[in-house]
Amino acid sequence: MRIKQFARPALADCVKELVATARGDLKASLVIQNGCLVNVVSGEILQGMSVAVQGSRIAYVGKDASHTIGPDTEVIDASGQYIAPGLLDGHCHIESTQLTVAEFARAVLPLGTTGGFFDAHEISNVLGLNGLKYMLEEARTTPLAAYMQAPSCVPSTSPELETTGAYIGAEEVAEALSWGNDMIGLGEVMNFPGVVYGEEKMIGEIEATLRAGKAVDGHFTWAADDWRLPVYAAAGVTGDHECVTKEDVQERIRLGMYAKMRQGSAWHDVAETIKVSTELGLDTRRMMLVTDDRSSESLLNEGHMNYVVRLAISQGVKPVTAFQMATINTAERFGVQRDVGSITPGSIADIILLDGRLADVNVHTTIAAGQVVAREGKMAASWDKYQYPQEALGTVQLEADIQADHFVIKTPVHEGELKARIIQVTENHVETKEVFKTVRAESGQVILSQDQDVCKIAVIERHHRTGNKAVALVSGVGFNRPAAIAMTVAHDSHNLMVIGTDDHLMAEAANQVVNMQGGVAVVTNEGMTEFPLPIAGLMSPEPFEIVASQSEAISQALKASGCCLNNAFMTLSLLALVVIPELRLSDKGLVRISANGIELVPLFEQ
Repeated sequence: MRIKQFARPALADCVKELVATARGDLKASLVIQNGCLVNVVSGEILQGMSVAVQGSRIAYVGKDASHTIGPDTEVIDASGQYIAPGLLDGHCHIESTQLTVAEFARAVLPLGTTGGFFDAHEISNVLGLNGLKYMLEEARTTPLAAYMQAPSCVPSTSPELETTGAYIGAEEVAEALSWGNDMIGLGEVMNFPGVVYGEEKMIGEIEATLRAGKAVDGHFTWAADDWRLPVYAAAGVTGDHECVTKEDVQERIRLGMYAKMRQGSAWHDVAETIKVSTELGLDTRRMMLVTDDRSSESLLNEGHMNYVVRLAISQGVKPVTAFQMATINTAERFGVQRDVGSITPGSIADIILLDGRLADVNVHTTIAAGQVVAREGKMAASWDKYQYPQEALGTVQLEADIQADHFVIKTPVHEGELKARIIQVTENHVETKEVFKTVRAESGQVILSQDQDVCKIAVIERHHRTGNKAVALVSGVGFNRPAAIAMTVAHDSHNLMVIGTDDHLMAEAANQVVNMQGGVAVVTNEGMTEFPLPIAGLMSPEPFEIVASQSEAISQALKASGCCLNNAFMTLSLLALVVIPELRLSDKGLVRISANGIELVPLFEQ
């Protein structure tokens, strides 16, 4: 079955046909009969229901839709199955899967995800608005209800703290939001101190978004009871995914925000945040389930939104409530509930059929824009391949001449011991800890000790040939032998980041990534494992299955080197994200994020 286009026309353009179909005068293109309807609007499970579809939209929902069936109507008998709205991801970075948009769609449609709200700030930090436009153009070729957000943080903080490949301000945000109704709002405003203290760039971007009538998404990592959260909300920020406790969710909802409960590959927050419903009993209609960052191997081995909904149910949430958190709540948050998020007359026909218990979220069939696109875990539709331009394929502006001595850390003392500021990795969480450890100096440079869990970490600027480079120390990685990993997936500036216990292996890994024009390389004395990512240094043009296997190979190589962190590659890739507490590294140096703000700090204790 080859389909060139998955139309999603405006409701105003479909009224005559929908009304005629609902009457029975015009026969439906698709009818689903005799299923158990998950009505997320009323919170009910309705037995023996049927749904009639005309083109891309739902014309009729009721007990009997036989009057809409004609000789050319495709009829699906849903006896013994649940009929539910397609799942929506309320906050997701497609680039974190290392997949193109089309391959992401191939991965998630069979899992029941029919749409999402995507913040393409990864590729935008490399290519600016052009990167966002490429992903938007590709998304429009797929069956997904793909709503894109204008990136708010390019860079995530300021050029004084990090170097990115582009700059986006209020003028660029306004332009991006003019590209169509599928440009839905402003992506997560990570520079929350900038908003709170009135930074012109951040306030200007929010103003441009509000004037366009679009939503502003948040990213606030100070404590839930911090007095500055209401200040942040006063700027018009109405959704936030940086919730790690039930109190985080509670305070955001009290201020009128939508609280997004996240279950990514490496950030496991649902079990704690969902307690705001199961323990505190708050109204759930402003609670959303999201993935944020999910690797291709996680999509293959665990799933996508189907996995997150199933997890919420396992924590004690009623199944219909969990479905609301991944459908209608999400649609209402972004103001598109007339189109997606429910199975109601007039809505776009994004529908999933589920086998077995509803709590198992076992997706059998996925219908997107009125067409069956997946059955029994396999795609049933295809579309033309999108070609990324050359601009997106040559973004690593470095020469492969990185030397071992580039990773030397010079010390203020020639010999002896001294206290150093260390980035401490926290497994299954986005945040790190700032800790101090004693390190040894020999001949005026840091010498790593094999009995200390400390590695070197370096960030090398790769966009503008500035020559910027910073080297620091990180613990919690777990390498127990000479090993190194280099990557251009280094949120959010996506410079070249290298972590290792051996300077020569670090140089070898870094040069290989440069030679690949982006990607990941793990190097030990036994050999090298490669994961090429030539699209902006972030994504692979390969099919989903190949990307997942390459991602898995990196995970296995890290484990063999002693790094046993859950989803280690994704966890390590955030060590350059300078807006997440407590300590990160950019090409400008160590960046500390505290209750006082964001600042550069020295490696050695003064």
